[in-house]
Amino acid sequence: MIGLDEAGRGPLAGPVVAAAVSLVRPIQLKGIRDSKTLSEKQREYFYEKLTNHQHVRWAVAAISEREIDKINILNATKLAMQNTIESLQPTAEKGLHLLIDGNFKIKSKIPQRSIIGGDGRVFSIAAAGIIAKVTRDRLMRQMHKEYPEYGFDRHKGYGTAMHIRNLQKFGPCEIHRRSFFPVSLLSNLNLSDNMQVHS
Repeated sequence: MIGLDEAGRGPLAGPVVAAAVSLVRPIQLKGIRDSKTLSEKQREYFYEKLTNHQHVRWAVAAISEREIDKINILNATKLAMQNTIESLQPTAEKGLHLLIDGNFKIKSKIPQRSIIGGDGRVFSIAAAGIIAKVTRDRLMRQMHKEYPEYGFDRHKGYGTAMHIRNLQKFGPCEIHRRSFFPVSLLSNLNLSDNMQVHS
């Protein structure tokens, strides 16, 4: 079984990241569950354990905010998951299945099953969610160094009150998703202001 999950469908900025996890053999790693129920320290701990385990095969893929704006967040999520499968290059063995967290399917010749709440029910999906979440959080901390005024290191691009205030104050930056509200509104307002200034 290959578990698939994502991180970053809801934020106003940054990429969406997907991960795929396949277990070569069953492993014992207590405490693995939905990444949203874990602390950042716990996620980092499990990330290191999973990505360095000899019986865990894994892959991650990110789709940028610009591509999200072009094809929408659902299609971007599916594309990220498809890219992880291509990176993982699973062998065509009997009984191989993709287990996807959510209620959608992706383009793949491998049989698949969508499981709502799968990250709280299936080990490989939960593991994929942790890897995706930690990978994305690290990317957003890197983005904070380029755009410190937004506080990406704290909210990771989600629409918190702090993020909205900074967005209203400074306007959207390069990694904001222009197709997401209220970024779309603020982008139009900035465009309108610029047109008035130059008219």
